[in-house]
Amino acid sequence: MKRLSIIVLAAMTSLTSFAGNPDRAGSAGAGHLLVNPWARTSGMAGASMASINGIEASFLNVAGLAFTRKTEVLFTNTNYLVGTGIRLNAFGLGQKVGESGALGISVANMNFGDLEITTEDLPEGGIGTFSPNYTNIALSYAKGFSNSIYGGITVRMISEAIYNVRSQGFSFDAGIRYVTGERDNVRFGIALRNVGPPMRYNGDGLSIAATIPTNGTSLTVEQRSERFELPSLVNVGFAYDFLFGEKMKLTADGQFTSNSFTRDQLAFGAQFGFRERFFLRGGYGTEIGAGEKATVFTGPSFGGTIQVPFGQNGSNIGLDYSYRATNPFNGVHSIGLHITL
Repeated sequence: MKRLSIIVLAAMTSLTSFAGNPDRAGSAGAGHLLVNPWARTSGMAGASMASINGIEASFLNVAGLAFTRKTEVLFTNTNYLVGTGIRLNAFGLGQKVGESGALGISVANMNFGDLEITTEDLPEGGIGTFSPNYTNIALSYAKGFSNSIYGGITVRMISEAIYNVRSQGFSFDAGIRYVTGERDNVRFGIALRNVGPPMRYNGDGLSIAATIPTNGTSLTVEQRSERFELPSLVNVGFAYDFLFGEKMKLTADGQFTSNSFTRDQLAFGAQFGFRERFFLRGGYGTEIGAGEKATVFTGPSFGGTIQVPFGQNGSNIGLDYSYRATNPFNGVHSIGLHITL
């Protein structure tokens, strides 16, 4: 109970420091850090931060990486906001280290397709195309400190670029998980995400070439862009497993997200598993506060997994899918492949 009291106190302190602030909405950058690139957690509206294990946990709560069994490989392709042409690809690799530790690396890339290059003289384009590209690369480590306490940290490199302007930076995530119950079926988690120094754009696209009329001298003036903050937040989540013999399990999840630059959010989800081979998921996420919604997501999400064993050492391969409802656009579809060795 003493350990749990410390965790709750840390959560209350974090929530006070990172309370949601709708008045600052739109003032942060690097919004792609808030986009869930994985199929299993997004099928539960991102509510599974207290229960998700393996490399996928590095997005919601890195402490879950400590539950990596041996080696895990994960790839997910997301058709984001169907109709916009935006694609999100994510790759992750997790490896157990020692008796209670695990290392993980993950890469998420958001591609917007080919866009026309336009200028003041050629506003309709016709001189080529460019492709905006958002990428973040995360290196994570998590460890079990006891049978009940698990923690981890992530260092994330961030890059946003078009053909002549670029911004680069880094951020940190940290998370803990507390596990209790007769069969370890009660879990509580806290995660602090996207904490780092401000970023700034620079490049040739912010330069202006001009000629002084009086003497014909040519010069180039470079403009400095304003710095922008990262979308830091705190997640607090709870999970409970309802066990039905050795073959079936129902996991219920709840999560509160305290955003620094927009409204706070609540999410709830559930996963039903049969023989560790078939999984069905569903979830619902909502914003806290009155007024017009500040997100395209309408709330519902669902998904599932089919996985089959191979080899003699408990390895398996699985196919994941999730759908998130939006308005406007035609939702978000994610499909992934995961291999556990």
